[in-house]
Amino acid sequence: MKLLIITAISSFDSEVKRMLKQSDVKTFTYKTVTGFKDLSEEAIESNWFGSESNESESILYYAFVKKEKVDLFFQLIDIFNEEQKTASHIHVAVLNIEKSN
Repeated sequence: MKLLIITAISSFDSEVKRMLKQSDVKTFTYKTVTGFKDLSEEAIESNWFGSESNESESILYYAFVKKEKVDLFFQLIDIFNEEQKTASHIHVAVLNIEKSN
């Protein structure tokens, strides 16, 4: 058993859910969260937002999945992120579950 942790901006919500479905992940949890990025060390010319911090409406997903479903999900995320013309991407991490009930 693996634990997928996924973060994305809110506008990617339907894409994340589509990719979970394509990967045969039928059960997951999600919650709206506020994403934050500290831009204080970035040069003002390259800082599109013109401030030292940026908050964005984001979504956090997590799902307990069988090991064999993880690779397909990562492949779908990689393809999606490669096609993005925006600076934002979908981020995903996988953790081993040693014991669950």
